[in-house]
This record gives sequence, C-alpha cells and structure tokens, in this order.
Amino acid sequence: MTSRTRPLAAEPWRDPALSADDRVDRLLGLMTLEEKAAQLRGLWVGADGGGEGVAPHQHDLVEEPPVWEEAVDGGIGQLTRPFGTAPVDPAAGAASLARSQREIAAANRFGIPAQVHEECLAGFTTWKATVYPVPPAWGAAFDPDLVERMAEQIGASLRGMGVHQGLAPVLDVARDLRWGRTEETIAEDPYLVGTVAAAYTRGLRSAGVVATLKHFVGYSASRAGRNLAPSAVGPRELADVLLPPFEMALRHGGAASVMHSYTDNDGVPAAADRALLTGLLREDWGFTGTVVADYFGIAFLHTLHGVAGSEAQAAGLALAAGVDVELPTLHCYGAPLVAAVRSGEVPEALVDRAARRVLRQKCELGLLDRDWTPEPPAAGEVDLDPPTHRDLARRLAEESVVLLSNDGILPLAPGGTVAVVGPNADTAEAMLGCYSFPSHVGTAHPGLDLGVEVPTLLEALRADLPGTDVVYARGCGVDGGDTSGFAEAVAAARAARVCVVVLGDRAGLFGRGTSGEGCDAPDLRLPGVQQELVEAVAATGTPVVLVQCGGRPYALGAVADRLGAAVQAFFPGEEGGPAVAGVLTGRVGPSGRLPFGVPRAPGGQPSTYLGPPLAGRSEVSSVDPTPLFPFGHGLSYTRFTWSDPLLDGRPAGDGTVALPTDGAVTVGCTVRNDGPVRGTEVVQLYLSDPVAAVTRPVRRLIGYARLDLEPGQESGVEFTVHTDLAAYTGPDLRRIVDPGDLVLRLAASCADPGLAFHLRLHGPVREVGPTRRLLTQNRILGPRIHPG
Repeated sequence: MTSRTRPLAAEPWRDPALSADDRVDRLLGLMTLEEKAAQLRGLWVGADGGGEGVAPHQHDLVEEPPVWEEAVDGGIGQLTRPFGTAPVDPAAGAASLARSQREIAAANRFGIPAQVHEECLAGFTTWKATVYPVPPAWGAAFDPDLVERMAEQIGASLRGMGVHQGLAPVLDVARDLRWGRTEETIAEDPYLVGTVAAAYTRGLRSAGVVATLKHFVGYSASRAGRNLAPSAVGPRELADVLLPPFEMALRHGGAASVMHSYTDNDGVPAAADRALLTGLLREDWGFTGTVVADYFGIAFLHTLHGVAGSEAQAAGLALAAGVDVELPTLHCYGAPLVAAVRSGEVPEALVDRAARRVLRQKCELGLLDRDWTPEPPAAGEVDLDPPTHRDLARRLAEESVVLLSNDGILPLAPGGTVAVVGPNADTAEAMLGCYSFPSHVGTAHPGLDLGVEVPTLLEALRADLPGTDVVYARGCGVDGGDTSGFAEAVAAARAARVCVVVLGDRAGLFGRGTSGEGCDAPDLRLPGVQQELVEAVAATGTPVVLVQCGGRPYALGAVADRLGAAVQAFFPGEEGGPAVAGVLTGRVGPSGRLPFGVPRAPGGQPSTYLGPPLAGRSEVSSVDPTPLFPFGHGLSYTRFTWSDPLLDGRPAGDGTVALPTDGAVTVGCTVRNDGPVRGTEVVQLYLSDPVAAVTRPVRRLIGYARLDLEPGQESGVEFTVHTDLAAYTGPDLRRIVDPGDLVLRLAASCADPGLAFHLRLHGPVREVGPTRRLLTQNRILGPRIHPG
C-alpha cells in the first residue's frame, strides 16, 4: 500500500465545487492499472463458502472467501449484500459496515470507499425490514404513485444503513407464465411495466439510492419459460415489447444503473452484446450511468455460454460490450483482467472507460467528497419496519387483491361456521416472495424468526369475523402428492356454510419452491394436488371461495364453474393476510386488476394478450389460448356506469376523426358509482391498429387511471394521446407512425368492448426515435356528486 504525501482532503478531486467529470479525470490520471481494475469489481463479504450457494455454480466460482486484507488492498468497487447474505441485527450490521468502509478507504492511496448494494425488490432484503408485496401486486394495483412512495421508504431504509445502490426494479415483461421469475415481473404489458417501474425508480432516486434496471434484456422470453434458457425474440418483439419499459425508466425515472440479462438472444449473450449495452443503451439512448453484471454473469460467458475460452476472454468480451462492474465478487475482473491488459489482449482504454463511469457515480453519491464519512445516517436503535412502512405495505396489498368472480357469496358476513382449508391458509410463506429476506435467506437458517410480524390469512379472517366459528384444515401441501388431509378438509367444508380454499405457491430458489428464481413450471396446473383438493371440497355442495396467493396465476378452467367466488393475490407481503381478509369480508373494497391473464387451461403457453389476431382463438388450431380472466380484469362490490364519451372535449359521435401523423387527441368519459358502497374503477385506454405494415396486437394498453368514488359520486377522466404512442417497428426495422385507421378504446379490461373512438391518421409516414413521447397524459375531473 503506497503512502500518501499530503492530506487527501487537499486533493482537487475531493472538491465538490468542481464538476464530476473534472474530478474523475484528475483522479483517474493518478491511478495504476491495478487500482483502476479494483474499482470494477465487487466483493461478497458475507458469502459463506462452506454453505449452500445462493445460486447454482457459485461453488464453482467461489471456492474460498478471499482474505479481506488482500481483497481490499488498492481499493474495491462494490460491497455485495452485507445486510442481505445472512441474518444480522440492523444496528450491528450498520456498525460493521462502517468499520469495513473505514478499512477499505485506508487500504488504498486515495481513500475511496466501496459502493454498497443490496437487493430490494420487495423491500430492503435484510432481517427485520418491511416486506412489501411483490411486483405483480404493484401491477395489479395500477397505482404508480403508491409504488413510488413505497420505493421512497425502501430507499430511505437503504440509505440510512449506508447502502448506495438497490438491485431493482425488474423490467422484464412477462412472456411465459411458467417462468419461475414471473413473480418478479410487474405485468405482461410493457406500458404498465414501464410506468410502474419508472415510479419505483423515482422513489429510490429521491432517497439518494441508485436504482438498477434489470434484466437488460430478453430474460423473460427464455424458451419454454426455463431460467437462463436461450431467448429467440425477433427484433420487433425486442423493440416494441421488451425494450420500452427500460426507455421509460431511464427517461422518466432517472435510473443510473442497468444490469445485463443472463440469457442470450439469438445466440448472443447479453453480457457480451456490444450492440445492446453500448450501441443501443449509450449511443442511441444517451445513458451515462453504470452497467453492472448480474451475479456471475461475466464468468458464465466462459462456463455456461461457451463464447469465451477463459476467464480473461470473458472479461475482455464483457468489458468491450460495456459491462462496467463485475458482481457479486472479484473473479474475471480481478487478476485475469489485469493479466490480459498487461499482455495486450485487452486494451487498457476499456478499463479506463469503465473506471471513469464507476468513479463518476461514486462522485455523484458523495463518496469522493472531503466530508465523506463511513458512519451511516441511522445510528443507535434502528427500526426497519416502522408503522408507516407497515401501513403503506398494507395499502398496496389491499389495492392489489383482484376479485376474479363472485356470484354474491362475497363479502363474507359474520356468524355461523366458515371452513378455511388449503396449504396457504395458515402460513406466513403464502405472503412472501422469493426476494423477501425470510424466503431468500432465512430458510437457510433453521430456527430463525421471520424478523417481522406476518399474520396469516386464517388469523386475519378470525379477527375480521367476530362471532364466527372459523374451522381450519390444511388439506394438503403446496406441492407433493399427499392427499391424507383431504378427509379432514372435506369434513370441515361439509359442516360449514361456506368454505374458503387458500391455494397457490411457496417461494424458493432453484427448485426449493414452486415460484421464484429457478422454480419454473412445466405447465400452469395448480402445483401438487391442490386442484384435487378444490374438487373434493366443492363436491360437498358447500359454496367455495377460492383464494390464490402466489407468484403466478394458475389455470382455473377445470374448477371455475364450481366456485362461488375467486380471488387472486400475488405474494402480498407482511400485511397481505389482513389485506386479503379485508377484501373477503368487505372491510376493503376490491380494486386490483389482473397484470396477467388467468389461463383457462394449463397448456397452450406461452400466451399473453399482446398478440395479433392469429395469436388468439382461430379455426386453424385446436388450441384455444383465450384466458379465463383477461389482462386488466377485476370486479368490485359496487356498480359503475361509464357514459358521455368525449373526443377533444366534445361528445364523440359514431364517425371517424381525422388526425395528422404528428398530432394529438384527447378522449374521455364519465364514470359513476351507482352501487351502495365505496369503490374504485380502473379506466384503461387501449390502442388498436387494424391495418399496418406488420402484424400488430389486437389491443395494447397506452394509459390508465384509478378513480375512487363514493356511492353516487361520478368523475370525468381524460387521456391526451400523441400519435407517437401509435409508433411501431416496421419491415425495415425503423420505428414509424404511418397513415391509416386507429381505434382508441376506454375499457375495463383488454377484452371489454368499452367506449371506442375511431381515428384516421393522414400525412406522411413519420420516423420516430428515442426522443419520441412514451406516455399518455391523463387528467381526473372530479369526483363530484351525480345530480340524479
């Protein structure tokens, strides 16, 4: 370690009055190759080399944890998950991190600390931190403002503990619901994914935390929904479905980091794809932040993809493509990279380019400032699950619960006997996604308490139904073939006035669950013998309410006609039990809308609503992919009337309105609550392009708005749509808006006829680029009391 000749505070690159680029240029010019390369790698300080790996192949890549003093000598770019690798008391963890940061700063000539990152998909993934609902629940809420507030809370917790970067949100558009990581996706629609993810990104950024957009790009389109399987999407699907959410989160969220995908697209792994990570992301879109590797993704170029013959070649490919930081720990960007540069195999200019980006981000985070201190803002006793966080977690969970069907049995009234059966009725696991700390890490520590209070649905129903005999029988497990509990469940159902069957998933990693990373499904039949349990209790003649708590929807066509009601919840977090119980009992009005269609049959996948006419039911195929419940669907306990369609502020007629290919139009309507209770309607705006130069989706979402209305209240809602929203990728791969007919439709789901507005675009074909408008502007006019 080289001694310092003058106080670091006097160095000009410590001066916050200078521009970040000037400071970084001054610092970079003083650094050796080894010091620059050190800034390009992470260090997994909490990894246990003797235990079960967090991910497959970890044991191949990290035989023994490196010696701390050797690993940080000369500096280190990032520290990986000091709070999220093993249970640690928050206050003790913060003190430990501060001590490590002091040692890192002392171990390099420039006093540069590490940038610290953590997982934060469903909250700060650490012991005793709030567990929020998973991303499909965000999509189901159709409420980006609430998601932004959630991310602000998560960001404040991270920053308070000394964490600078969060590895979220996930912007993969769900393409095949068999994929285990569907529970990490927001929706099957790119507009909903992009608007919600941009809100999450803004929330983290407002707290001073770098949001990391992942997984760039194509991961969710892996063949047969298998984790890390090759992706074979065409250029139009890539441009029009998978990429727009990233554009939205960059332009409207201000994200400062992007994580590459594990998958290869048409044979080119994302980590080695210069056209993607540099050409598109930086040169076309103007991104100036950092690109980080998904864990071990650079080494996978050598060990899994077979596009590199050595670790050094893998490092060279990734660095040339535009991957700036290797995570989670030092490997390819360590000694192999330095040796490759020394031998001339890898240009040092690539190291300089990546180091400049890393150091600029550290500069923007204040890590190079004169007054930087390793002490985190949080001191003393730390509460990572305060009442304000739990309250917001419950509100988001409540907004996300979807009422799929109801013959009048819901809401449940108190009194009599209610049977509650099923594997997810009385377990906290039913509320927690794969990236919650209890599911992601806690299961490796038998005897460890959850760290936060997680009421089960059974407990919450008993609290919400006073004077009611709530009888419980598990019936069966989430998976496996054991039916020995059926008899008890059937007896409980037969003796009750109604039976609530609670089914779904158990989150886990790499086959240790039915949902989560590496927990892919061969089809969309309910896991184990859960469908048989439903059939058995339904055969008693007792009305059945089915509740699914999990990471993906499952096919319900075989049992739908035997249900009194059906409810869908997506791992709704620590307050999910009370939230679902509130919907079942009427304490909470259901307002969630489906972010994915619920399949009718378990086969026929992949299938989402975003397809041209021949993607749906047709006479030329014996397979009908029509969902049982479509994207955007969700019922209420009240009645809504939609009326007064308006086009540019005037009553819309039955004709067609002319509009230039570079124009805008405003459509709207009035929604009235004609029922007896408060309710929420979600007005969705869809666009159809009946005749285009390439096949187009029958409908696609381009706007939405939540309207909360008391009985008798009404509200107007308007959407201003620029023709940029009609752009698509044409035969020559240029994104264009062309003349012709369009249909805008205000509807309650992608399958609802709704209110249609017919447009005819005229003028020249117009090419649009990365600066095109991505969002529809909406305006809510009300609420107001209906005069009638």
